[in-house]
Amino acid sequence: MRAGLTQADLSERTGRDRSVIARWEQGVASPPVESLLACVHACGYDIPLVLQPIDTRLDDELRQGAAMAPIERVRELQDKLARERRS
Repeated sequence: MRAGLTQADLSERTGRDRSVIARWEQGVASPPVESLLACVHACGYDIPLVLQPIDTRLDDELRQGAAMAPIERVRELQDKLARERRS
């Protein structure tokens, strides 16, 4: 782990079974939010949770860009930069 803890260390600090931590680490199972927070805190970190409103203003533009071929995106960006230079 990034915090330098073994599964056994994390198990001891969080009170979770080492085999459960191994399954999380292998991607076999996902920890509940409370367990995730316990692991994060055991590693000396915190996860600040902040609610923010959803901003969908650019969704259409992003969808259009994703549908374009890479060369089309490059050309569009080049055109945009040329227009900005002229202004």
